[in-house]
Amino acid sequence: DKKQITEIVKNLKKGPLDANAEVVVGVPAIYLDYVKSIVPDQIGVAAQNCWKVPKGAFTGEISPAMIKDIGATWVILGHSERRTIFGEKDDLIAEKVAHALESGLKVIACIGETLEQREAGITEEIVFSQTKALVPAIGNNWANVVLA
Repeated sequence: DKKQITEIVKNLKKGPLDANAEVVVGVPAIYLDYVKSIVPDQIGVAAQNCWKVPKGAFTGEISPAMIKDIGATWVILGHSERRTIFGEKDDLIAEKVAHALESGLKVIACIGETLEQREAGITEEIVFSQTKALVPAIGNNWANVVLA
C-alpha cells in the first residue's frame, strides 16, 4: 500500500546509496505513477510485468508504452510467480523482453529453478534453457538487461 511504499522510499532517500550501483524499485502497476512522483531521480522505477505488444484488447495488461508514459524506465519479466502461477513459458517471456527492449525499457529478466527442480538436480539445465530463450530476444542489447 502507499504507506509501505512511502516508508521504503523514505529509507532509500536516507541512504547512503552506493554511487556505483543502480537502484530500482519494482512496484505493482497501480502504484507506478505514485512511486515515480516520490522517488529521487537517481532511483529507477520498474513495473512488475508488461505485455508483448504495444496495444490491443488485452484487458488488465500494461504495455511498455504505458510504463514509459508515466516515466518509469524498467520492467521485471519472467519472475518465478509469473512462471509458476500464471504458466508463462520461456518463449512468451522472450517475446515480452524483446518488445520491452524495442520500446526503450530496461529489463530485469528473471531466471531460476523451482524448489522441486533444484531437488531433482536439474538447476543448471533449467537456468541454461531459460537464458538460451532470452538470448535472441536481447540480441546486442545486454547493456539494458539485468539477469536476476
